[in-house]
Amino acid sequence: MGQMIIDGQKVEFDKETNILEVVRKARIDLPTFCYYSELSVYGACRMCIVEIEGRGIQASCHTPPEDGLVVRTNTAKLRKVRKNILELLLANHDRECTMCERSGTCKLQDLAQRYGVRQIRFGERDVKLPLDVSSPSIVRDPNKCILCGDCVRVCKEIQGIGVLDFAHRGAKMMVTPAFNKQLGEVDCVNCGQCSAVCPTGALVVKSQIDQAWDAIYDDSKTVIVQIAPAVRVAVGEAFGLPVGQSTLGQITTALKQMGVDKVFDTSFAADLTVIEETREFIQRFSEKKNIPQFTSCCPAWVKFAEQYYPEFLDNLSSCRSPQQMFGSVVKRYYAQDLGLDREQVYVISIMPCTAKKFEAGREEFFVANNPDVDLVLTTQELISMIKEAGIDFASLEPTALDMPFGFATGAGVIFGNSGGVSEAVLRNAYEIVTKEELQNVVFNDVRGHEGVRDFTADLKGTEIKVAIVNGLANARQLLEDIKSGKAHYDLVEVMACPGGCVGGAGQPISQNGTNLRKERTKGLYREDQRLQMHKSQQNPMLTSLYEQWLTEPGSEEAHQALHTEYGSRRRIDTEAIKINQPENAPVDIQVCVGTSCYLKGSVKILKTLTDMLQKDGYEEDVKLRAAFCCQQCAGGPVVIVDDKVMGNVGFEQIPEIVQLVKSKVEK
Repeated sequence: MGQMIIDGQKVEFDKETNILEVVRKARIDLPTFCYYSELSVYGACRMCIVEIEGRGIQASCHTPPEDGLVVRTNTAKLRKVRKNILELLLANHDRECTMCERSGTCKLQDLAQRYGVRQIRFGERDVKLPLDVSSPSIVRDPNKCILCGDCVRVCKEIQGIGVLDFAHRGAKMMVTPAFNKQLGEVDCVNCGQCSAVCPTGALVVKSQIDQAWDAIYDDSKTVIVQIAPAVRVAVGEAFGLPVGQSTLGQITTALKQMGVDKVFDTSFAADLTVIEETREFIQRFSEKKNIPQFTSCCPAWVKFAEQYYPEFLDNLSSCRSPQQMFGSVVKRYYAQDLGLDREQVYVISIMPCTAKKFEAGREEFFVANNPDVDLVLTTQELISMIKEAGIDFASLEPTALDMPFGFATGAGVIFGNSGGVSEAVLRNAYEIVTKEELQNVVFNDVRGHEGVRDFTADLKGTEIKVAIVNGLANARQLLEDIKSGKAHYDLVEVMACPGGCVGGAGQPISQNGTNLRKERTKGLYREDQRLQMHKSQQNPMLTSLYEQWLTEPGSEEAHQALHTEYGSRRRIDTEAIKINQPENAPVDIQVCVGTSCYLKGSVKILKTLTDMLQKDGYEEDVKLRAAFCCQQCAGGPVVIVDDKVMGNVGFEQIPEIVQLVKSKVEK
């Protein structure tokens, strides 16, 4: 606890880690490009400079608070330095602001206006780099990058992937994927968090607004829109309404005015997901097979698992996401009710998520070259369309959603929050397991904003260990803990974006993400309280759907329409050379002979292990393979015995491996 003087006022500080946080506590808007409290401090932009008495100009983001410091945030010298920084950034910037996706929400544009930058005294950028439009979700424009590093850090620190990084030096420095590849060619999971933190138009959501208008104007198409739960508590922000206020009725009115034929709620499909996923979970839990069960609603998480942890793909729920369940049901069944072919129905999703654009294009969600979901718009794109249509959104009267897919329970609505899927499943599982009615539907232990939460749900004596994760870096750590045996769970919910879907990269751009996410989260929980029904199994429209088309949860019809499969996306497949493949061998051993492990002597280890197994008479008990890259390069040589990963294996560990084989065979 201490006290500083900032611009003449006394300001107390306690847990603040730098002067910038103390300044903001004093309600002074100190400008920054590269500072996010959730990310490591980079200190590149120097816009947050302050004058400290006796010390001169300092970057406030890097300077810890001290008792008695006298700080000034707005002096002639500071103003001059900030304007110089802005001029230099603008000199190296593509200044076609009127045609930029971020015009109006660009931080560089905002600060240039705020500090009265009217002329650029330096030379203009003379190099025009090509756009990267390879991703289905994100457009990268290196000509608008100001090298703040926000995207680099969010990809590494929050998502644990590191698709983007700095390359080259001096005036040629840029942020790019490895080897100057395009986003679509690397391990990007399309979460879009890079675009959410980008202060300019260097990384933006890939717009599909024109295609949406074309579909609406096409009289041969029946346009059906589904609205995701998190969208309803975010759209109002762009029109001056309170953060977290549900505007589902106003969104419906706006879409109808635009010319959309039917407007439905993705929360209905979330209820459907709960029914199918709960049944799948209870079956796995009772059989102790493919446990823990991971949720599969988040397409960025699914792609992450396919790329980095294909050994866990059997643990993912086979349920499609609510978006894809909705598209499948509409085109398989509802189109028949309307007397239309699936090609005549055009399904548009409005989502908080950029990865949903990627998901809609997955080949497993096409039937005869026709997608279940034709187009995905983010919340940002919907806002742009409302403004383009000249609709006074704030004054709209709400309109009821269309039936039958406009009816949803609170369980479906809370899917937009981290922990919402788990809570909805537990509300259903409780009644199936205990055969009693659940009175208190709130599971407080799943709620919160921490990156990792876990608890044990007690269903009248049946204990279910649950973990809730948001942020793929946290997911990676949890997966490693599960692999090593440090953690044991029955049900694991994973969302790529901080806070879940409410923090999706398709939501309105804001520099105050943490507080906005919390308010949106509260908004969805308020909607759950407001609705008459809180459990997916109470949804009467689901009952009708099963009776008419799907028979029962988990049926063959349900599997065809509502479930899917996954496949490894590893760049170097671990499917390997078969050294010894006896039928019905109880033990499976892989020895990595990828470059890193090969250089550390893994081939000699493989040969020695083969000889020793043969000598001890276990040749017919082991399937032995030489694998190419197990992606554990830092810990090579790597040997995998069934699910056990052994790193830094030397010749002295080979007898231990043989002993492990012996114990498994004897069992």
